[in-house]
Amino acid sequence: MDQAVIAKKLTFAYPAQEEGKLALPVFEDLDLQIQQGSFVAILGRNGCGKSTLAKQFNAVLLPTGGSVYVYGLDTQDAALLLEVRRRVGMVFQNPDNQIVSNVVEEDVAFAPENLGVPPEEIRRRVDDALKTVGMYEKRESAPHLLSGGQKQRVAIAGVIAMEPSCVVLDEPTAMLDPQGRADVLDTVRRLNLERGVTVVLITHHMREAALADRVIVMEQGSIRADGTPEEVFSQVEMMRQAGLTVPDTVALLFALRERGYDLPLSAISSEDCAKALLSFLGGAAS
Repeated sequence: MDQAVIAKKLTFAYPAQEEGKLALPVFEDLDLQIQQGSFVAILGRNGCGKSTLAKQFNAVLLPTGGSVYVYGLDTQDAALLLEVRRRVGMVFQNPDNQIVSNVVEEDVAFAPENLGVPPEEIRRRVDDALKTVGMYEKRESAPHLLSGGQKQRVAIAGVIAMEPSCVVLDEPTAMLDPQGRADVLDTVRRLNLERGVTVVLITHHMREAALADRVIVMEQGSIRADGTPEEVFSQVEMMRQAGLTVPDTVALLFALRERGYDLPLSAISSEDCAKALLSFLGGAAS
């Protein structure tokens, strides 16, 4: 499988706030590869570097050392900047910061217009993107009249209309209610499964991360863990040391294991957890 993003010996430091003081690096010599078509969740406590890393993927930030390649394109090559950002779209925490027009369909058309896409092709892309996120019926609405979840789906539609190969979402559900969060996550999953779009999801929600193919845990600018959700979330003590929780299902199974019950920590979904408990209780009864 081709690599969507490759970070080699990546180092980044924000400028020092006070003259004469050295800036502390967010991360140093970080190596990471993200495969095309994968769904990757990045976890970590505040200040661990996960959002800074995500912004390297479409050249919002540039390395202060090492390199980042997006589909083989060096993000530090200014001549490739437009193509890098066409390949990798970003969705941020607050959709109001990404909505620039007074009509939904005009907002979705904004990025393709700036890319020089022909008008007839823009019309097709806008309609397709709005249908993909379930917002086609709201195409003539004013964004400020929409709910938070609907606004975030419009923001995602604006990225989809660019036809990127990869979408990076930085805490996209942080400001949403449970229904809005569910709608956005459903949209993201369908993008990955039905269109093969690479998804990088920055999140604090363990249940969101459990939907991914791969989970990366960051701590103080380093990768602490990297594997499938089952592999990562079964390391309960490591997660706690990193200042993170695990899904409620895993926490329940872990608590029972500490009391001597032989239960698997890999049963992350509610259904799998229930099956594991029923199987154990059935075996114990016999």
